[in-house]
Amino acid sequence: MARQRRPLLTVPLIVLFFALLGGLFGPKASAFSASADDAKLRQLTERFTKALVLVQSNEAEKVTLDKAIYDGALPGMMRTLDPHSNFFDPKEYALILEDQEGRYSGIGMEVRQEGNKTVVTSPFPGSPAWRAGLRPGDVIAFVNDKSTEGLTTTEVADMLKGPRGSHVKVEVSREGNADYLSFSLVREEISRKSVQDAFWLQPGIAYVKILNFGDNTGQELDSTLAQLGESNLKGLVLDLRGNPGGLLNTAVEVADHFLPKGAVVVSQWGRSSPKKVYTAYNGNHGRDYPMVVLVDRMSASAAEIVSGALQDHDRALILGEVTFGKGLVQTVFPLPDHTALALTTAHFYTPSGRLIQRDYSHESYFDYYNVRTPNERNPQDVKMTDSGRTVYGGGGITPDVTYKAEPMDQLESRLFRDGLFNFTRSYFAGHSIHLPEGWMPGDQVLDDLHAYLLGNGYKFTVNEWAMDQDWIKRYLTREMYVWAFNKDESDRVFAQMDPEVAQAVNAMPQAATLTANARRIVGERMAPKGPAH
Repeated sequence: MARQRRPLLTVPLIVLFFALLGGLFGPKASAFSASADDAKLRQLTERFTKALVLVQSNEAEKVTLDKAIYDGALPGMMRTLDPHSNFFDPKEYALILEDQEGRYSGIGMEVRQEGNKTVVTSPFPGSPAWRAGLRPGDVIAFVNDKSTEGLTTTEVADMLKGPRGSHVKVEVSREGNADYLSFSLVREEISRKSVQDAFWLQPGIAYVKILNFGDNTGQELDSTLAQLGESNLKGLVLDLRGNPGGLLNTAVEVADHFLPKGAVVVSQWGRSSPKKVYTAYNGNHGRDYPMVVLVDRMSASAAEIVSGALQDHDRALILGEVTFGKGLVQTVFPLPDHTALALTTAHFYTPSGRLIQRDYSHESYFDYYNVRTPNERNPQDVKMTDSGRTVYGGGGITPDVTYKAEPMDQLESRLFRDGLFNFTRSYFAGHSIHLPEGWMPGDQVLDDLHAYLLGNGYKFTVNEWAMDQDWIKRYLTREMYVWAFNKDESDRVFAQMDPEVAQAVNAMPQAATLTANARRIVGERMAPKGPAH
């Protein structure tokens, strides 16, 4: 059965990578249709064909037509349109579908590149890799007796994936062990949740993080809040930081959970795409507990739909940085040979009518993704929230309360990149992998870290070490919890130590006042007027 074309909302970290993992996939699109430009199209097609024949006949090296088309012509054409239209080869397209569905068949772990080696970052809790005892820091040396030396992480990941129920042999080197450790695993369907388990930050106030917007995100959100006991909520911190986007329909489902039934979530239209307005279908059933939504500069597309809708309806206080600013909707058109085009077919608008797309007409795509100009909002695109607060389009979602973390200094950057990971690998080579519940690094562990860093060529001053103590304790705790417990537990503890999350909790009374004022103002506006006297 052919896969339907879908709306896409995603933002690349680099042009291709984020185009793969993020985006806003919009509604179904029509196939190519005839137009008044057919004659011009035929003429240009003939010219392209002649050029391709000339290249094939005269290039000094033999030309592969597939390479010329799939690596050159199609990607080049899409890059001339806008920063988010793209061509996906079979592997890239498969990754998109896998990411949306949140599942694949394999052994279930994250890996990273270290030089020419592939290293385990974290086995997923409950996965075959986790149950078998694979650990962070293990260097994958062989898969089914084939050396992984010099292979990329993508190539190694492809070797580890396979049909559900099939066997795979993995051999790893582990610090502290002289010989390779061999694991025989059976591949399973690995489900990757886009919504982390909700938990209580303090009595009545809960935290939940959405990583991306895939097929099952709406259901996962409903389920995790139900398991927590949503009826007992007195406040919710919804974390959308770093969320690159996903499916438009899923963004609507998530906003639907928090807005009144019938409230507008988002609208979209384009040159060949008729206007469509998405509204809350089920509604929040009267659950109007205060909310604080965390966003940053990498919160994009679908994440901006949700934060924009909650802001426009005064349903949540938005806290953090100005978001990415992606207001374009891509529709994915499957092509032969398991390839696809992600083509921008529409703009999306928040409930108040804001277009939050940043201008990309006067800069390179590299600058578009990597260089941010402060205060990019459009002074001509001025709108009002339900309660009459002023909001702007043109440059992402501007938070109601700004929070910007201090940039990492040189020591923190090196520790974040590899220092804490390498120390933890060395530490657990000589210590028990088990830590007691509630463990935090004490003076002895910090002294061990200090000695390890000095012994491995890390340069820093006494003052730098002293100034970075709070940061080091937080990030070392996160790293060591991945090894001693699992990534989910690590993320939970790290969120509880996050100063931005703490500020969100402190801002909950402000969020409650915001929502209450909006209800009052909207109620007064809708109340029937008495007879004139």
